[in-house]
Amino acid sequence: MPRLLEGGHPVRCLVRTPAKLTTAPWRDDVEIVEGSVGGDLDGVLAGIDVAVYLVHGIGDGLDWVRREVSDAANFRDAAIAAGVSRIVYLGGMGRDDAELSVHLASRQQVGRTLADGPIPVTELRAAVVIGSGSASFEMLRYLVEVLPVMVTPKWVTTRSQPIAISDVLDYLVKVIDVPQPLAGVFEIGGPDVVSYAELMALYADVAGLRRRRLIPVPVLTPRLSSHWVGLVTPVPASLARPLVDSLVNEVVADDPVTLALLGAPRRSLRDAITLALGVTDRGEAPTTFTDADFQPFRSYATDPAWAGGTELSDVRVLDTTASAEACFRNVIAIGGDRGWYRVEWLWRVRGFLDRLLGGPGLQRGRRHPTELRVGDHVDFWRVEELEAPTVLRLRAEMILPGEAWLEWRFEPTPTGTHVTQRARFKPRGLWGRLYWYGAAPFHALVFPGIIRSIVADAPSP
Repeated sequence: MPRLLEGGHPVRCLVRTPAKLTTAPWRDDVEIVEGSVGGDLDGVLAGIDVAVYLVHGIGDGLDWVRREVSDAANFRDAAIAAGVSRIVYLGGMGRDDAELSVHLASRQQVGRTLADGPIPVTELRAAVVIGSGSASFEMLRYLVEVLPVMVTPKWVTTRSQPIAISDVLDYLVKVIDVPQPLAGVFEIGGPDVVSYAELMALYADVAGLRRRRLIPVPVLTPRLSSHWVGLVTPVPASLARPLVDSLVNEVVADDPVTLALLGAPRRSLRDAITLALGVTDRGEAPTTFTDADFQPFRSYATDPAWAGGTELSDVRVLDTTASAEACFRNVIAIGGDRGWYRVEWLWRVRGFLDRLLGGPGLQRGRRHPTELRVGDHVDFWRVEELEAPTVLRLRAEMILPGEAWLEWRFEPTPTGTHVTQRARFKPRGLWGRLYWYGAAPFHALVFPGIIRSIVADAPSP
């Protein structure tokens, strides 16, 4: 977005959750339209010259591949009806004649679907994108930093051509800016061709870590590898699985036309890792893969109709002489490195169990230590509602037999603030109810301590 605005382009942004853009520095410089590429797009694309398609549903539910193609077809048809002059799409590299992974095959099928019409489509195909906040980079980062010795599958020897996110942005802007549409497929890769093992060794060197030792074995299937990745990195197994599957395919650019038309990439792999690591360490990543609406942990409605409607809750209230603003500052800093105030070992155990089941656990942490916005992740929660200084509601993304929320409300009173903390749970079937009542003794240890600490740490006038 900043690149487009710097180039003088007027931009319309299609988003599912406009509130997530509230704190974006460019928010007031673009037109925001609420909607989804798979929904009703009547009027959304009216007057648009170039449509930039940056949508990927990898691992988001059981039928994400079918939905990706369906969404692309819906978007293409709406673009045709609106008279869009060109579509720019960022996909994944891989030879058309190869036996591609589900992930890469889906990327290419989306490209073919968008191009199945009269609108010229520019498809940029990239391999691993090295940038702060990307799922691939976070997977690499945690594997190398956490594990000095790794038992690895054979795919660590497969060659790829990683590319810096800054070079991807350069290429996107170039194909948008050209006077005439560039129709076709263009492979974009960085200047270095490496195996995944070499990529991990280079990361360790840039990060100042000791050399990592890899022990390749033939018995680690992609499924086993993805569960291992899901356990030791913030990338959940449902997302790690298609990413790991794709590492079996060699993804090396073999497209001299791209270099002739668009130029060579600027960043070496070492430079790309250095930049991404610096932004990550400073906590300045503008977006991360966990910011997306993608929720592989969400519950699916499997209860019969008569089972719906039940909601169980744990409610705690306290009155304090501190202001609502002071209490609110404490609650929006919860989680991450600061923790959850009381019985931290219970939170760590719950996070570990969640990782074993394929959930996010506590490893996602927070985007920023003291700031929150709608859509932010807080460990295994997601900010669903935020109204300073009165309301914060978190929705659980841990593996649960139901749906859960944790919310705080701060009501000013003549003498200070009335604080209400409510844990809500909508159980799914019998297991959901057994889970809630089985966890009740732990709730009695955890929840009172949270509200008391929020109030106690808020300075009174």
